[in-house]
Amino acid sequence: MIITRTPFRISLAGGGTDFKNFFSKEDGKVISFTIDKYIYVMVKRQIGIVDYKYKISWSQIEYCNKIDDIKHPIVRETLKYFKIDYPIEISTYADVPSQTGLGSSSAFAVGLVNAIYSLQNKQVTKYQIAKVASEIEIDILKRPMGKQDHYACCYGNVNTLTFKKHEVEISPVFYSKNFLECINNNFFLIYTKIRRDSSKVLKKQVDVNPMQTQILLKMKDQVNEILDVINKDKNFFKIGSILDQGWKLKKKISSKITSSKIENYYKKLKTNGAIGGKLLGAGGGGFLLIQVNKNKKKKVLHSVKNLHILDFKLDTSGTRVTYYDNSF
Repeated sequence: MIITRTPFRISLAGGGTDFKNFFSKEDGKVISFTIDKYIYVMVKRQIGIVDYKYKISWSQIEYCNKIDDIKHPIVRETLKYFKIDYPIEISTYADVPSQTGLGSSSAFAVGLVNAIYSLQNKQVTKYQIAKVASEIEIDILKRPMGKQDHYACCYGNVNTLTFKKHEVEISPVFYSKNFLECINNNFFLIYTKIRRDSSKVLKKQVDVNPMQTQILLKMKDQVNEILDVINKDKNFFKIGSILDQGWKLKKKISSKITSSKIENYYKKLKTNGAIGGKLLGAGGGGFLLIQVNKNKKKKVLHSVKNLHILDFKLDTSGTRVTYYDNSF
C-alpha cells in the first residue's frame, strides 16, 4: 500500500499565461505557493482473491474489470499510461472540497502519479511527476487548463514557474521570516459556497485573442512586482493591492469569471478593511483569497461571518509519500 499527500496551491499572479496558446508564443510566468491543506491518495495492489480488478473510491465507488469502464477520467487514463494490468484499489481523501479554485484535480493527478511510481519501485524527480500529471490532464484528457497547478503542488513552498514551449522552469522564491509570518497570519481563504466546473469557465479563456493577450501580459508583469516586494521593498502588505489590480484585470477576460454574489462578498471585505485579494482558480466560485492588516482582521472576518473562513499555513514539502509498504 502507498499513500501520498499533495498540497493545494494558491496562485498569486500570472494565471492564464500557463496555457499552451499563450506560452507557445511568449513565455508564461506565475508565482504561487502551497498550503497545509492536502489531498491524500491511497493505492493498494491487491494480491488476494478479488471480485473486481479495479476498485476506485471517490465521490462514488466503482467496481470494474476493464480500465475503459472506469468513470473517473484521471484514474482511467493514469492506469492506462502506466499499463496497470493487475488488481488495484485506489481511494482519495481531501481537506477541502473539489471545484473550489485550489487546483484539486491537478493535486489529485500529481498524488496518483507519485503513488503509482512508488508502487512500481521507481524513483523519479518531482519534475517528472508534474510533467506526467500535466500530460494526462492536458494532452490526453484534453482539458482546457494550464500547467501551473501540477508543478506548484508537486514542488510545494513558494515558487515562480516559467512556462516555455518545451519545458517549465521552477525557481524557488527565497523569503524572510517576516514574509512567512505574513502568509501565515495575514492571508485568509473565504469560501463563497459556490462550486463550479472549472472546465466550463476555462473554455472561454483557452483561445487567447489579442485583447486577452494584452491583459495576460499585464498579469504576467505582476509576478515581478510581487517578487520586488518580497526581495527588495519588504512592505509585504503591498501584495494585497497587487492582487486587487490583478483581479480587476482578470475580470476583463471573461464574464464567466465573476458574478454579482462574488462581487458583493469582495466589496464587503474591502469596505471593512481588507487590503485586496482575488478569486482563486478559473473563476465562477470557490475561494476568495484576501490580505488583511492585523488591526482590521476581526472586523473584516466578521463581515462575512456567514461564510466559512479557512485559516492556513505555508506548506514547504510538496507532494510526498507518507506511507510505503510494498512488501508484495
